[in-house]
Amino acid sequence: MDRPVIYADLNLPRDSGLKSSSPPSPPQDIRQCPRWHQFALKLGCAGILLLALTVIVLSVSERPNLLNCPMDWHLIQEKCLFISQNPSPWNDSLADCSTKESILLLIRDQEELKLVQKLIEHGGILYWIGLNFTLPEKNWRWINGSFLKPDALKITGDAEENNCALISKEKIFSENCEAENKWICQKELKSVRNKVCPDS
Repeated sequence: MDRPVIYADLNLPRDSGLKSSSPPSPPQDIRQCPRWHQFALKLGCAGILLLALTVIVLSVSERPNLLNCPMDWHLIQEKCLFISQNPSPWNDSLADCSTKESILLLIRDQEELKLVQKLIEHGGILYWIGLNFTLPEKNWRWINGSFLKPDALKITGDAEENNCALISKEKIFSENCEAENKWICQKELKSVRNKVCPDS
């Protein structure tokens, strides 16, 4: 048997029952930021992101090289040293260092002197350095224009016109600048940046 269907009307107050799907409004005592503050915040975040990307791209495209000496040069403190194999007069040695974008060796102190002397393999071989005796000062002067400090280095031999300084494994000597000896060039160790270029 069919049962009768009964209909009923429910009258509920509007504020009860299911809540509307719209988000609740904030309480009255909380202030909202003006729209331009929100825009400025978004713009600032975009700027920081752009700056970070720029730093990443630059660090990938430009890398600092480790401090290295050229091939056949020796690292001593902050200097690269080249030890020649063929003898020449002092002026020719000076010119050869210049072609290598360097100068004849300048020795700063006793510690550096000892480090350089450790590089010299045989005791009997002499090497020109960037020190010569000058007139009218009657003093030993480095090729950079500074004078040898008293008691800085002990030079064996005569201190007279046209004499230049040589270094051996044990001592520093004075000899006529026209004599033929090997020599030591130096260049300062510098940091260089290698640019990574795309293949063309």
